[in-house]
Amino acid sequence: MNIADTYTGHVEPGGDAARRTLDGLTITKLSVGPMDNNAYLLVCRAENEALLIDAANDPERISDLIGHGPDRPALRTVVTTHQHADHWQALGAVAGANGANTAAHPLDAEPLPVPPDFLVEHGDTLKVGEVTLEVIHLRGHTPGSIALLYRDPSGHPHLFTGDSLFPGGPGRTTNPEDFSSLMDDLESRVFGALPDDTWIYPGHGDDTTLGDERPKLGEWRERGW
Repeated sequence: MNIADTYTGHVEPGGDAARRTLDGLTITKLSVGPMDNNAYLLVCRAENEALLIDAANDPERISDLIGHGPDRPALRTVVTTHQHADHWQALGAVAGANGANTAAHPLDAEPLPVPPDFLVEHGDTLKVGEVTLEVIHLRGHTPGSIALLYRDPSGHPHLFTGDSLFPGGPGRTTNPEDFSSLMDDLESRVFGALPDDTWIYPGHGDDTTLGDERPKLGEWRERGW
C-alpha cells in the first residue's frame, strides 16, 4: 500500500493512506468501504505496538496498512467508536488475523459481530505501547459512542471522534433529545475541555480542528442538527 507522508487530513476512497508522524506516535488514516469510512492506525514509535480505530471495511487493505514484513507493528487493540454496522465490517477478520483485543463502550457492545474483550467508559484509558489514550463518551449519535483523545506532550491534542463530530456539525441524531444530549457532551467534554488547536479525526471524510468549528456551535444549536 502507498502511504503518503504529507498529512492534510484528506484521503480518497480506495486511494493512498496518509501518515502523520509525532514524537511518540504515528497516525495513519485510510478510507475504506463504500461509505468512505476512516480507519486510523496508531503506532507507538518506542514499542512498535499498534491500535486500530474502527475496522470499518476492507480487511485486506487494513492488513496491507499494518504491513506484512517482520518489522510490522504488533496490533494489540481494535477500538470500535460506535455500534453502526459501517464501522465494524472488518472487525472480526482484522482482530482474528492479528490476535488483537477489541474494545467498545458497553452501551454499543451488543450489536458488534464479536463481543468486546474490554468495555470502556467515560474517563477510562487505553494504552498503545507507551502512549495513553483517554476515552470520552459522547451520548447521542448512538448511546455508546466514544471518542479517543491523545494529549501529545510535544504538541496539540488529537481527538478521534467517530461519527460524533465532523467538519460542519455533530453527527446525525434521530430525535431532539439525542441531539441535545450530543451537543451538551460536545460542548462540555470536547469544546469546553480542549483548546482550539485540537485536531479532529472524524469517522468519515476530512479532518478539522476545534478552532475551525467552535464559532459554529450556536448555529448548530439553532438549526437542530
